Amino acid sequence: MREIDPKETTRAYAFEMWMDAPMPMVTFFKTLDVTRITRLSRRSGMKFNMLMCWCIGKAASGIREFYMLPVGRRLMQYDSIAVNTIVANRSGEVSSCDIPFSDDLERFGEDYLRLTRQVAESCRNHDLTESMVIGTSALAQYEIDGAVGMYSGVFNNPFMIWGKYRRHLWKRTLTVSFQFHHTQMDGAHASRFLDSLQREINDCSRRKTYPKSISGNDI
Repeated sequence: MREIDPKETTRAYAFEMWMDAPMPMVTFFKTLDVTRITRLSRRSGMKFNMLMCWCIGKAASGIREFYMLPVGRRLMQYDSIAVNTIVANRSGEVSSCDIPFSDDLERFGEDYLRLTRQVAESCRNHDLTESMVIGTSALAQYEIDGAVGMYSGVFNNPFMIWGKYRRHLWKRTLTVSFQFHHTQMDGAHASRFLDSLQREINDCSRRKTYPKSISGNDI
């Protein structure tokens, strides 16, 4: 992670326009077809939430704007990204867990299992401050039509929220919200990310083998 001069990036105009905006966050909603990864989850034993997090990281990794983030009054450049998930801990509350993204699904899944279990047992957050983190919150037991994340003015990270997927005969759909800071990216970048996410969901299901070491997560 290093500070960069906004004037020397493609985000120069956005930085000037949106850094002082009282509400610089934008939220998009999209309904995804998740039929294929629900089937993959059942066949392989891999958790749906882990697969969603991996697909999010995979889609984001191909878009350069995800590697920049306004932090305070500075624009920071990152060499890596991570995906955050919220974990139910043993005290009955929730903790936050950052999982480093890896293009290798098996490696990501192993990190997901290890770190979420560690956080659940310790009741302590696991933060990766050297990576650009995409936040997620899965309300998997509840049917919601959408959610807009809170803008605290402290964290400018992109954030995704979803609830329970819906069943339509043989089809499964999931409505997600994607919140992002306008300094980091424009609507076209966010739309490209969401389109890429759908492609990654479809492509992930075409795996011929399923790594057994990342199956059976109860978190």
